[in-house]
Amino acid sequence: MGITAESVKTLRERTGAGMMECKRALVETGGDLDAAAEIMRKTGLAKADKKATRIAAEGTLVAVRSADGRSAMMVEVNCETDFVAREQEFQAFAAAVARAALQASATSPAAVGTLVLAGGSTVEETRRALIARIGENITVRRLGQLTAPTRVGSYVHGTRIGTLVGVEGGDETIARDLAMHVAAASPMYVSPADVPAAIVAKEREILAAQAAAEGKPAAIVDKMVEGRLRKYLGEICLTGQPFVKDPERSVGQLLQAAGARITGFLRFEVGEGIEKRQESFAEEVMAQVKAAEGRR
Repeated sequence: MGITAESVKTLRERTGAGMMECKRALVETGGDLDAAAEIMRKTGLAKADKKATRIAAEGTLVAVRSADGRSAMMVEVNCETDFVAREQEFQAFAAAVARAALQASATSPAAVGTLVLAGGSTVEETRRALIARIGENITVRRLGQLTAPTRVGSYVHGTRIGTLVGVEGGDETIARDLAMHVAAASPMYVSPADVPAAIVAKEREILAAQAAAEGKPAAIVDKMVEGRLRKYLGEICLTGQPFVKDPERSVGQLLQAAGARITGFLRFEVGEGIEKRQESFAEEVMAQVKAAEGRR
């Protein structure tokens, strides 16, 4: 039987696949739309499995907050190229994942995969279908939820750095400013009291060796070490850092003036910790072109 343009159009709308793929599936099933859609779904799953080993170090970060502002979820969704990371469909998928994760208080990417999105498909089903359409490996890499007594400030710089800061007291402006500060200054801990004792001891040992190498008397060495240790802790702790919007005062001084307290923070950066490929995407495309020419 002949395959009409209308049936191809209908299948494209149902699956989001290309015209030729839709036509081939319809020909294979004799024009049966449901059977063709099933074939394409299975094909999409196969494509997703095949691409699963490819490195996905680009992507986006999405932060969403609860209606009362006291809870927020941040999700990192990865793909292979920054071009796809900017695609509207990819961004919409990441935003939908973040909203579903917040609503379910999900704690892991595996748990997120089973959540049902607005269209009725699970996150995992939607992810695989998106891989089939876009042609890149896509992964929900990590997520983190933060709750606070008063509010959670959130900030995403572009799509690559995202932060959540839990605050007790203060107002919405301070919460957002603190989130912006964490994005810019990348602290490791909230305050010196949060730094593990083993890390403090190790740093003190290193500073003592450095000071002793300078030939100073023991009494002076002790004072030098404690002074340098305070400086080090101020640099890695949020409360001791100069506030990015007003470097003349520390974040701790800002909090004191506002009658606020930080209860915790999260900072994600897209692709951090992932070993990226050395070759560029352009080089990969050229390699594929040359391989195709060699088969002619």
